Amino acid sequence: MFTSTKNDTGAGVTSLAGTWKIDPAHSGVEFVVTHLMISKVRGRFSDISGSVVTDGHPAGSRIEAEIGTTSITTNDAGRDTHLRSGDFFDVEKFPKIRFVSTAVKPTGDSEFVVAGDLTIRGVTRPVEMKVTTEGFTKDPWGNDRAGFSGSLKIDRRDFGLTWNQALEAGGVMVSNEVKLTVDVELTHAPQ
Repeated sequence: MFTSTKNDTGAGVTSLAGTWKIDPAHSGVEFVVTHLMISKVRGRFSDISGSVVTDGHPAGSRIEAEIGTTSITTNDAGRDTHLRSGDFFDVEKFPKIRFVSTAVKPTGDSEFVVAGDLTIRGVTRPVEMKVTTEGFTKDPWGNDRAGFSGSLKIDRRDFGLTWNQALEAGGVMVSNEVKLTVDVELTHAPQ
């Protein structure tokens, strides 16, 4: 987890072990679904928080993250309101999406698979995310920083996101497959 062939390889970073916090100003979760069977709709959750507790090695890491469902945006106010409603995320009842890792497995020098439990709308399912280490550096204030990018696909129906509409020409309004991309920047204050 904490090695990289990109950017800084950790040189100058005080310690890789410890608790790293997600920097919400430099992190986010994006998604893509197919609309009307012909085009892609992209959206984003901007409210993300969490931590990585590690002994400095992938297998010794635990990741926990929460995403605020009200922060969803697709650049269309009407669609965003619908996504926040009971038809989709039901943000009043389920204000958070939660992820807790169960295993971190290296698959290369700067790549690994994170297995974990994803909870959406109160439904928890196991998922696996491919993750790439983007690099490490020390910021101007003396904090260690690390960047990671991940991707996974889910079937939204597995989490109770079942609203859809049949199309007259065949097919459905919204695809069941959702592609997720996670980009996080972590901070680690020197000890």
